Amino acid sequence: MITVVLVIHILIAIALVGVVLIQRSEGGGLGIGGGGGGFMTGRSGANLLTRSTAVLAALFFVTSLFLAWLSTGTSRPGSILDTGRPVAPVEQSAPAAPAEPAVPLSR
Repeated sequence: MITVVLVIHILIAIALVGVVLIQRSEGGGLGIGGGGGGFMTGRSGANLLTRSTAVLAALFFVTSLFLAWLSTGTSRPGSILDTGRPVAPVEQSAPAAPAEPAVPLSR
């Protein structure tokens, strides 16, 4: 289920980028359609691109929320400490005696 929604989400993101790049630049922005004649010129083209941008943005938002909701349903451990192997207890031993120096300190 997550895979299907994720593929749809990616397709919506690609379409949203494409629609934004097709729109005409108004004021020297980074848009592609800054020239005189182009794809979908006129007011009707602007309305269609604006509406399709809004629809794609809303779909992107909804699929983002749905993916976040689906990801909370997966069973994962709460902490990395819960998944680790139990550590064997360390045996307590007597402290080691200090080693005697190899060379005598006094002359």
